[in-house]
Amino acid sequence: MKRARAGHKYIFVVGGVMSAVGKGIAAASIGKLLTARGLTVNLVKIDPYLNVDAGTMNPIEHGEVFVLDSGLETDQDMGNYERFLGRDLGPEDYMTSGMVYQTVIERERNLGYGGKCVEAIPHVRDEIVGRLEKSARMAKSDVTVVEIGGTLGDFSNALFIDAARVMHLKHSSDVLFVMVSYLPVPSTVGEMKTKPTQNAVRQLNAYGVQPDIIIARSTHTLDKKRKEKLAIWCNVQAEHIISAPDVDSIYDVPLNFERDKLSETLMSLLGKRPKQTPDFSEWKSFAEHAHNGNGTVKIGIVGKYFDTGEFILSDAYISVIEAIKFSAFAHGVKPEIAWLNAKNYETDPKAVAELKEYDGIIVPGGFGETGIEGKIAAIKFARENKIPYFGLCYGMQLMTVEYARNVADLKGAHTTEIDAKSPHPVIAILPEQIEKLAKKNYGGSMRLGAYPCNLESGTIAHEAYGKGSISERHRHRFEVNPDYIERLQSAGLVFSGKSPSGHLMEIAELPKSVHPFMLGTQFHPELKARPLTPHPLFNAFIKAAVKKG
Repeated sequence: MKRARAGHKYIFVVGGVMSAVGKGIAAASIGKLLTARGLTVNLVKIDPYLNVDAGTMNPIEHGEVFVLDSGLETDQDMGNYERFLGRDLGPEDYMTSGMVYQTVIERERNLGYGGKCVEAIPHVRDEIVGRLEKSARMAKSDVTVVEIGGTLGDFSNALFIDAARVMHLKHSSDVLFVMVSYLPVPSTVGEMKTKPTQNAVRQLNAYGVQPDIIIARSTHTLDKKRKEKLAIWCNVQAEHIISAPDVDSIYDVPLNFERDKLSETLMSLLGKRPKQTPDFSEWKSFAEHAHNGNGTVKIGIVGKYFDTGEFILSDAYISVIEAIKFSAFAHGVKPEIAWLNAKNYETDPKAVAELKEYDGIIVPGGFGETGIEGKIAAIKFARENKIPYFGLCYGMQLMTVEYARNVADLKGAHTTEIDAKSPHPVIAILPEQIEKLAKKNYGGSMRLGAYPCNLESGTIAHEAYGKGSISERHRHRFEVNPDYIERLQSAGLVFSGKSPSGHLMEIAELPKSVHPFMLGTQFHPELKARPLTPHPLFNAFIKAAVKKG
């Protein structure tokens, strides 16, 4: 097995006590801190589930499916990684148990193990180690930060922790372990308790692993006494225990870690000399915008399942939410985001009038027929009342359907995803997708990943990007039907972005002379938005929304 180049460093981030304490943000923040010190970093997410990728999982239950340039459908943490690092990550930076087992089984079927009895240890574990070392080689980075999903004690992630232990044996001082744990403050006790974290460290010790750093999550700042207590009982130096109290914004986390000198500690333990003095001024300025603003902009997101609770939606649409924030902060305003249930506009057509209260409307990506007529009603209202509208993937398709029905006079126009017998199927399935669906080949079979797009000069899209050729990420099966393009264009719809062949319509919009901002994209621009480099189309949308407000 080829090893990563000599001196490459690995940091494994594991979680103790309970889930959802912020391992992903901690890993992303570690990457941000080391980058600020002049090191090149790649972040790896390990998900212990048996799905081969995240594409077939319900985002309402599991969170957003984040698509990489390669087309790999991944966990939402990969989105946070890219946003914190400010760059794209590769398919080697993500793995699931399903991926690993699939590879091992396929190799066994092809006699790749020479007739040996194939077992979890060593064969599955060694496949994990090999993937981590490949990730380091492909990234050509100084440090690989690996988040192991799940919580200590989970049966499903035990092999991954053992792989990390083996990595430590192979690479000795080049491997660090960071445990993100939780210190509760029971209201009836009124004191921060360290015992759960002590027990979590013992559980990690049972795997043959000792944490080098403990990131102590809690509602309050960790005091000196608690640090000393953890140091004694967890065998971790007090200065290597980092206080991580709750903060208002995830973008405060790296700054908060730095107050406890985490980057200095990491550099020392890794045996690395800083290549530069860390400069967080730009990030700090951005983070401050998350708390301040010279005004607000009200954005309504119209979709389905919005009656299930906002705590779920924040995960299902995290990239859209963050993209809105980045562009709003860039314009000096704070966004007020409201979830608007499209089903309400179906049961009560007059309810759509509430959209007048908003400075901008978004219909995000999605699948299925639930609430679809309500979404179309919202799009019609936004168009007729000159409310800035931004359609993402499905939102562009439904914008096209609405325009076809109500402007191009194509009565009964629809998408064949919903109505296969529509007299005017203005949105139809990609030809290559028909056979895949017939065979029930759903996983990883859509139009996925980055594709080029050419922009028409003199359009909103071209003005926003400031160039004629772009690349954006896709995740869909249906497209604008080529048979209706000429009819739609004659009625005034502008296809301002097209594939290089001119066959696929990537962006639809109305001219500014007709509407201040009415634009939809077949791709998902939110996947490329970054804190310090907001997406051009979201910038244009927010600018129009601020002007309306």
